[in-house]
Amino acid sequence: MYKEYAGIVKAWEATVRKTQNSAKKRANSIFAAMSVAPADDEPGPGELHHAEKAIPNGDFYTGQWMDHMPHGHGKYLWTDGCMYVGEWYKGKTLGKGKFSWPSGATYEGDFKSGYMDGKGTYTGSSGDTYRGCWVMNLKHGQGTQNYANGDYYEGEWRRGFQDGQGRYQWKNENHYIGQWKNGKINGNGTMIWNNGNRYDGCWEDGLPKGNGTFRWADGSCYVGVWSKDPTEQTGTFYPSDSSEAEMSSDPQEIFAEYLNDFVLCSGERILIYPSQKMISWSGLDLDSPQKQTISKKGNDGNRRLRRTSVDGKVSNSSFESLNDGSNEASSRNGIGTHHLQDLDSKGKRQSNLRFQPAKRQGVTISKGHKNYELMLNLQLGIRHSVGRPAPATSLDLKSSAFDPKEKVWTKFPPEGSKYTPPHQSSDFRWKDYCPVVFRTLRKLFKVDPADYMLSICGNDALRELSSPGKSGSFFYLTHDDRYMIKTMRKAEVKVLLRMLPAYYKHVRSFENTLVTKFYGLHCVRLTGTSQKKVRFVIMGNLFCSEYTIHRRFDLKGSSHGRITDKPEAEIDGTTTLKDLDLNYIFRLQKIWFQEFCRQVDKDCDFLEQERIMDYSLLVGLHFQETSYREASTPESHHSGSNPVYEADGQLRADKEQDSARWASISLGINLPARAERTVRRAEPEAQLVGEPTGELYDVIIFFGIIDILQDYDISKKLEHAYKSFQYDPSSISAVDPKQYSKRFRDFIFRIFVEDT
Repeated sequence: MYKEYAGIVKAWEATVRKTQNSAKKRANSIFAAMSVAPADDEPGPGELHHAEKAIPNGDFYTGQWMDHMPHGHGKYLWTDGCMYVGEWYKGKTLGKGKFSWPSGATYEGDFKSGYMDGKGTYTGSSGDTYRGCWVMNLKHGQGTQNYANGDYYEGEWRRGFQDGQGRYQWKNENHYIGQWKNGKINGNGTMIWNNGNRYDGCWEDGLPKGNGTFRWADGSCYVGVWSKDPTEQTGTFYPSDSSEAEMSSDPQEIFAEYLNDFVLCSGERILIYPSQKMISWSGLDLDSPQKQTISKKGNDGNRRLRRTSVDGKVSNSSFESLNDGSNEASSRNGIGTHHLQDLDSKGKRQSNLRFQPAKRQGVTISKGHKNYELMLNLQLGIRHSVGRPAPATSLDLKSSAFDPKEKVWTKFPPEGSKYTPPHQSSDFRWKDYCPVVFRTLRKLFKVDPADYMLSICGNDALRELSSPGKSGSFFYLTHDDRYMIKTMRKAEVKVLLRMLPAYYKHVRSFENTLVTKFYGLHCVRLTGTSQKKVRFVIMGNLFCSEYTIHRRFDLKGSSHGRITDKPEAEIDGTTTLKDLDLNYIFRLQKIWFQEFCRQVDKDCDFLEQERIMDYSLLVGLHFQETSYREASTPESHHSGSNPVYEADGQLRADKEQDSARWASISLGINLPARAERTVRRAEPEAQLVGEPTGELYDVIIFFGIIDILQDYDISKKLEHAYKSFQYDPSSISAVDPKQYSKRFRDFIFRIFVEDT
């Protein structure tokens, strides 16, 4: 057995040596010879120099080098034939560059943190060409695609698909101009045939659906409702006075002949992205020949250098640990082999940035808890409301559905009834407010009824947050962190019901709205002498993600009382910090920043019109450099699917995971950004936003507008008048909605900036 194992090891070592030698020969034939500084004249830390580096897995790099990693201009050749030529920063492709695949495909343009990101041109091996904007390897923004079969698209893209306004022209010169969604014709648009016929109207999933007009070249037209389902088609045929040919007046025949077959070219698929080819340089020391030898040991003490082939598969080459024993000590401390370090204004690494271990929020409501029965009542009521059969509803709701009197009371006796099951809780009554509206909102927000019911009413108990909010409301989280349940005062219920029609119209009009998503409004009334009523609303939890939240901020743009009175040692990812605690500004990529500004304006306009004030922007930060540690930290809690890590602490680079992660990104959710540390030179009240320091961190950022149920009533007017005598009126929260909206926007647009 041992001899067989030793033979395998020798054969593997010979293969690796052969791969290294072939890579060096290929590199020597491709790259110009470059001199390497003699060993006795090694550059010091922070000094830029030229170098040639053979990587233990057979790859090869030549170019500018600093602090044990590529920095400046350089070329990297992978053993499978991929090559990058361009700018590097601290071991990552950043700036202008060109990446080529062995198939002959190329990308030339902007790179950021290893991704194709910015403006660039991809030329496929089959002849496809895309010129335009990219975000994290995918077409996103304005761009033009020329397909190898002769088709052509020019317009907006989102997450790799046509989305927004665009024009598609087939090689036979038929063309469509209008709206797209997820790569399909969707919305209002016009299809024009090369013979002069045209269709103007509504589309859904690539086919006419809804109101539209089909016109023939001679002027005849058919006006009506179109659908793939013949029973839904209605309308009127109008012949032209000059028409000599006999036209069909049957909409089904028109649909079958003209409107049922639009084949869109999908284009060439990129099998492997440049970011998936990048290795982790941290900790590698390739300057000493003895440190480039392949380890003959087992797995103990070894690290893995990941390498992704052009077919997207991940392989690992093992080589000797280069940390002279520090790995073992670090592992015992649960830290891993790297440290997250700050960068100073010159990009140099300095003090370690550490966070308290992540922990789950709240206390599980188990039997004996004071609110155990209330939780049972809530779960019984939700199961009844969501599971009750209801007719399919259109998104176009009647005004009667929003009537505050539109509510349904249900009795829940312990022994059960015709409509309710027996239960172990006390007798109670359950009220649904505007059930049709909230059912439609859940549909609009793409909430699956079965998943919704399982999250709230499954076998797992809810968790109660440790202390009530400022308003006295209690908060509960579902076991999977998807939903948050908040108890409400009667005044808040009235505000929500009053603004419900405008809220529904707003969230329907703006898919990326940042305002809180409401899924249900209910009331539990206990029977007996107390007749106590508990009203509550079910909302989406902004921080439900596979990423651990390291810092969270509640930001209003005011200064009075906006600081957390808590020792720094006790601050962790569950601590909600405030305006005067904020020590970052957030840099968003251009396309996201523009969308962010537009949406904040729209949301603030809506809240101002509804006379709402005292709302906040809730911000959560996940520092990406800590991910490797959390992969092996038992306390880490991820609500979604757990990311897969290599032994070197890097996320596994497979295309499916990258695509899934990118698909989960939307404005305010899982959004990649950079956080720049700030410092205040004056008292916090005098300088609400600190000065940038140049220390940048890659983060995943979450944000949304919360607490949107406080209207400017008489109590808030009195609060404003009273506090204005004691403090600067501009520093207090209770101000007129118009003034609040302006101050809020001014502040938010100072801490969120475009990443340049």
